[in-house]
Amino acid sequence: MPDTTVSNQLSLKSLTVANATEALAQGLAALRAGQTVFDLGQVEAVDSAAVSVMLAWQRAAQQNGIKLELRNIPKPLLSLTKLYGVCTLVSPADLHHH
Repeated sequence: MPDTTVSNQLSLKSLTVANATEALAQGLAALRAGQTVFDLGQVEAVDSAAVSVMLAWQRAAQQNGIKLELRNIPKPLLSLTKLYGVCTLVSPADLHHH
């Protein structure tokens, strides 16, 4: 088994309607495994479903008293979060770079 403590990278290449359920499950499994930072640097394709998935991850983390940090959010996804008015998903630190 690979050591997940080293890499926070989710092995997601896309966050779209097509794989939203799978992406959600992967994130929840990572949370259960004690991961609190998700690196989305691999993600190339996103659509509106990505926002829902990230919100669901955040909700699950909050319910467990965890603060989830999302890193390397792709630019198209940042645009979507602004569109939906859920910039709070993104840590304030990330917003200063744009």
